[in-house]
Amino acid sequence: MKASGWILTAVMAVTLAMAGCSKQGSIDTAAFEKSFKSAEAAVQPSADKVVAAVKSADYSGAMTELKTLASNAKLTPDQQQAIKDVMAQVEKAISDAAGKAAGEASKAMKDMPKALPK
Repeated sequence: MKASGWILTAVMAVTLAMAGCSKQGSIDTAAFEKSFKSAEAAVQPSADKVVAAVKSADYSGAMTELKTLASNAKLTPDQQQAIKDVMAQVEKAISDAAGKAAGEASKAMKDMPKALPK
């Protein structure tokens, strides 16, 4: 019984790792980058962190930085809209990754009895 627990843990870890790496680059940051290109010097580093986080598929870091950026009162309407658009894309990417991981974990659970010795 202990062996099957370790196998299940290993399968789950691999499945989650694969799901996390599968959709890099699916978020378009072009409009966001364009709207923050001429932003105030105080806002620019935060916008750069968002873009870097999205490109490295660090979606939780991107969301944290987007929320920080959205709380800035000196944003233009275009910048506010760009933040909303990227937030929606990041939330969708997180949701898609979670759904894919759940599907792969379910498949792994179904395949596990075949892999165990009889």
